Amino acid sequence: MQGSTKLIHSIPTDPLTGALSVPIYQTSTFVQDFPGVNKGYDYARTNNPTREVVEDLIAGLENGSTGIAFASGLAAIDAVLKLLQSGDEIIAVDDIYGGAYRLFEQVYRKFGVRITYVDSSDPGAVFQALTEKTRLIWIETPTNPTLKISDIQAIAHIARAHGCLLCVDNTFASPALQRPISLGADIVVHSATKYLGGHSDLIAGLVVTRDNELGERIKFYQNACGAILSPFDSWLLIRGIETLHLRIRQHCTGGQAVAEFLHGCPQINKVYYPGLPSHPNHETARKQSKGFGGIVSFSLHQDTEEAAQKLVSITRLFKLAESLGGIKSLISHPASMTHKTIPVEKRRSSGVADSLIRLSIGLEEPEDLISDLDSALMDLTKNNASVNKFSFNN
Repeated sequence: MQGSTKLIHSIPTDPLTGALSVPIYQTSTFVQDFPGVNKGYDYARTNNPTREVVEDLIAGLENGSTGIAFASGLAAIDAVLKLLQSGDEIIAVDDIYGGAYRLFEQVYRKFGVRITYVDSSDPGAVFQALTEKTRLIWIETPTNPTLKISDIQAIAHIARAHGCLLCVDNTFASPALQRPISLGADIVVHSATKYLGGHSDLIAGLVVTRDNELGERIKFYQNACGAILSPFDSWLLIRGIETLHLRIRQHCTGGQAVAEFLHGCPQINKVYYPGLPSHPNHETARKQSKGFGGIVSFSLHQDTEEAAQKLVSITRLFKLAESLGGIKSLISHPASMTHKTIPVEKRRSSGVADSLIRLSIGLEEPEDLISDLDSALMDLTKNNASVNKFSFNN
């Protein structure tokens, strides 16, 4: 059975009424037959039937044992980090999401957790960074926003040999393209706000574990700390996941077309997209993914924040906004938006140039998106020519 068919028919109908859509159990508590005797639910922070469907759904999609749903992607990351204790060390990808970096550096470091950042697209760099205190290897693949690809299988082998956990942030790929647990990862996290939700209308986070014991530990933190996904947002997420495979196909088609267009533009210095043969990790991406995704990043020849901010402000179809993975195409400037919390020198050293721009390719027709970018780049060139002429004449 194909993945999309299996997904659609893994979403249960309501056993009580036959409702085709999963009901929203908008309740805080459940009536018990006798103290401690209930129908599987007692308090909605601990469990909820609508949220339970989401958790089972993502566990199945990722080939994991346990799914756990949170109020945001950062809440999901936080629950995983709670597996650590003071003195433990993390090896993390250098091109890391700004919110994860802030959590690592400004929250967990003060509790005695040490973090070392490496270019995880080189498994050797991960191996060299290991110490006897390493307990967790944390990678995003593709990374945000330079789309580096890490060899999950190779790093999983390193983690197992060293006795530490491997957690993969699978947000950019989604399980429609990549299944890290099948490649050896212990934990997968998602900002379900992105491709899994798919409609830019919810905030959610998900964790999937390889084994039940690890899943129960994270479920404990979900209940003890309380950052749960609400019933209504759980229902929205189910609705989004139903069309995941269909949407991802169009995202990939658009991403490839836009990347190929940008690759030939004279105003562009570098295009970051794993679907391009010129991408340094292209073969690794082909090996472990079913497609290359809908995120395209690029830097301008005019490597200034001013030029990038001008460009992201003049597109018509690409809307200037943070986030990604929705049906409408978005454009952002990481240096002043998603990655502004990362120190400038660290940001630049990990490849996030001042002029780097990130595109989230939506479901529009690729030729329309290309036309929008072409017009914006031409306008930027004209404006620069006018400025240079004015400066020369004066």
